[in-house]
Amino acid sequence: MSKINENGVIRDMTAEEEAQLVKDNEESLAMKTAFETAKTAKENLKASAKAKLIAGQPLTEAEADTLVI
Repeated sequence: MSKINENGVIRDMTAEEEAQLVKDNEESLAMKTAFETAKTAKENLKASAKAKLIAGQPLTEAEADTLVI
């Protein structure tokens, strides 16, 4: 069992508290993964837009939006 510090008193977590902790950790990891994925996608889109601008090729709407925002 895990321990919890509640108002300076250390005690064992209940089964429900441990289950909630596991659930919260999983949700946090999923949110972090989604954020990192979106960040990578935006960086890739910016790099694509930059390469197209240098090459004189037309940009997609999404690429143009990354430059304007």
